[in-house]
Amino acid sequence: MEIELIEIRDFIAQHPPFDTLDETALNNLPKKLTIRYFRQGSVFPDALVETKSLYIVRTGAIELRNEHEQLIDKLAEGDIYLVDEQVDKFSNKLKGICVEDSLVYLLGYEDLALLQNQYSEFNRQFNQSINERLRHAVELTQSADMRDLSAMKLEVSGLTDRLPVIVDAATTIQDAAILMTSEHVSSILVTSKDKLVGLLTDRDIRTRCVATGLGYAESVSNIMSKELETVLDKTLLSDALLSMTRKKIHHLPVMKGNKPIGILTTSDVIRHLSTSPTLIATDIYKANSVDALKKISALLPELQLQLSLSSATAKHIGEVFSSITDAITCRLLELAEKLYGAAPVDYVWAAGGSQARNEQTSHTDQDNALIISDKLQPEHDEYFKKLADFVCDGLDACGYIYCPGDAMASNSQWRQPLKIWIKNFSHWINSPEPKALMLSSIFFDLRPVYGTFSLFNQLQDTVLKQTKKNELFISHMVGNALTHQPPLGFFRNFVMVQDDKHKHTLDIKHRGVVPIVDIARVIALDNGINATNTVERLDAAFECNALSAEMHGNLIDALEYIGSLRIRHQAKQIRAGLSPDNYLPPDELTGLEKNHLKDSFSIIKTMQQFFESRYPSSSMR
Repeated sequence: MEIELIEIRDFIAQHPPFDTLDETALNNLPKKLTIRYFRQGSVFPDALVETKSLYIVRTGAIELRNEHEQLIDKLAEGDIYLVDEQVDKFSNKLKGICVEDSLVYLLGYEDLALLQNQYSEFNRQFNQSINERLRHAVELTQSADMRDLSAMKLEVSGLTDRLPVIVDAATTIQDAAILMTSEHVSSILVTSKDKLVGLLTDRDIRTRCVATGLGYAESVSNIMSKELETVLDKTLLSDALLSMTRKKIHHLPVMKGNKPIGILTTSDVIRHLSTSPTLIATDIYKANSVDALKKISALLPELQLQLSLSSATAKHIGEVFSSITDAITCRLLELAEKLYGAAPVDYVWAAGGSQARNEQTSHTDQDNALIISDKLQPEHDEYFKKLADFVCDGLDACGYIYCPGDAMASNSQWRQPLKIWIKNFSHWINSPEPKALMLSSIFFDLRPVYGTFSLFNQLQDTVLKQTKKNELFISHMVGNALTHQPPLGFFRNFVMVQDDKHKHTLDIKHRGVVPIVDIARVIALDNGINATNTVERLDAAFECNALSAEMHGNLIDALEYIGSLRIRHQAKQIRAGLSPDNYLPPDELTGLEKNHLKDSFSIIKTMQQFFESRYPSSSMR
C-alpha cells in the first residue's frame, strides 16, 4: 500500500465508527475515498457532488446552522457528517459554513452501505440516536455474560495482582533468593527454553536448601517443585480452590495459553473471600474498638477492586460502600454510647454528600450532622460534643478524612437542636447566598443513619414544603448547578484539567458525575421529592412528569456510564498500589468509549441548557 494511503488508513482507524472495522476493511477503505478541499467561507456540503456521501473531516472547522442562522453544531478533525442523520437529529435542514480551510474525505453511500451490511457494530453507530448508543454502551457494561457477582464465580485472572517473577532453571539459589527479596514475592516461576518447568517458594529454600546444607551456588532446578498444577486464566475461582484443596497446594500458576501470567496463592483467595460485603458488615458489628474498625476499613479498596472485576454496576458499588460506611458509623456511635453513657435526649445522626445519596466509593471525606431534640439543655452540650468528636475522629481513623469545609457534627454549627436546623434551612431557602449554595450539596442531601429518625423526617418535611416551586431559591440552585460544566468543547473535544498534578486528564467526578447529581437535586427540591439517591430522584421526577421519559433515561444511562468508567479507572489505580482518584486520562479509553463518553457529556450539556433557559436569572448570579 502506498505511503499516502497508509497515512489515510491510520487516521481513519483512530476515529469512531471506523475504529470498529477489521484490518481488511481499513486497508481497502482509502482506495474508496475521494478528497475535497473547502476554502474558508465555503458552503458545506458541496452541492456539486453528484453522489451522496459520508463526509469525514480531516482538518479544519465547519459550523452547522439552522434555517434561522442559529449555530447548532461544529465539526472538527475526526467528525463525520451524514446528511440524513443530521436532518433527522435536528428536525430541520442545516447549512454548513467552513470557518477555516478544511480538508474532507468523502465515502459514497454505496460503499458505506456495504460496510454497514458487513459490520453490525459499525452499522449501529448510524442507526442509533445518541441515547440509543449510550443505552447500548451501558447494557454492554451490565451484560449477562460478564462475570457473576458471586465471589466464587470470579475468574482466577482477576485475583492475580501482578505478572509472575520468572527465572531460568540455571539461576543459582542465592540469586533467586535475592530476586525474591527485592521483588517482595514468596514464590517465583522457573523456565527452561521459554517452557515452564518449575515453581520455587520460600518454603523450598528453607526445607530443601538451608535445612539440608545445600550450597547457595547450586541451581534452582535442584530444589524447585517440578510436578506443577496449573490453571488457565478463565478458570473459575471455585474450580481453582477445589483443585488447591484436593491436592494440598498453596501456589497455582495461572496460564494464558502456554504463557504464565500470574500465580494464584491461598493468601489471594483468603484476601478475596474476606472482602465479601456480608462478611465485612458482620465483622463491623462485632468490632469493639476503633482499631478493629480501622483494620476492617483497610479492606475496602480491595473490595472495590473485586467488585469492579466482577462487573458490578456503579450504582451497586455505591450502595455497597455507603451501607458499609453506615455500618461503621453506627458501630462508632454504639461504642461512643457505651463509653459516655446513653444520650440525655433523643438525637439522630445524619450523613451528607455521597454517603447520604448511597453513591460512595471505597473512601471519601466525611460529611455529617447531628440533629438533636428540642429538649436539649445547656448541660447536655458536653455529652454531644464528646459523642460527635469520637465518631468523626473514628471515621477519620478509618480512612474517611475530615471534611475540608468542616461540615461535620464535630463542628458545633452542625450539631444543633431541630428548631435551629429548621431556622438555618429557612434562611438558606428564603435568602440564598453563596455560602448557603455551597452547603446545599451536603445538607440538602441528608439521610438519617442512627438514632431517632422522626427528628430527621420533621426537618425534611419542613424543608421540602419551603423549596417546592420556590422560583427564587430554585433559580439560585440552578445557577449553582451550572458551575459544574461537562468537559466538552464546542468541537466535541475533551477539555482537559490543566493543573500540573492532573494535567491532560478529565475530572470525571466534578465534571461528569456531579452535574447530574446537581440536576437531580434541583428537580427533587423543586418538586418536593424526598429521595436522596440520584437515580431515585430522577425516577420520581419522571413519575411526577417533571422529567420527560427520554431525558430521564438519558441521564440515568449517562450517570451509569460515566460512573462505570470512574470505577474502572480507580480499580486500575488500586491494583497498581496507588490511591484512587477521579482524574481519568482519555488515553485509557478506546475510540468507541471516548465517543460514548462524549455522548454522555452532550446529554448533560443539553439538560443544563434547558435549565438555563427555564431559569434565565440563574445565569446572571
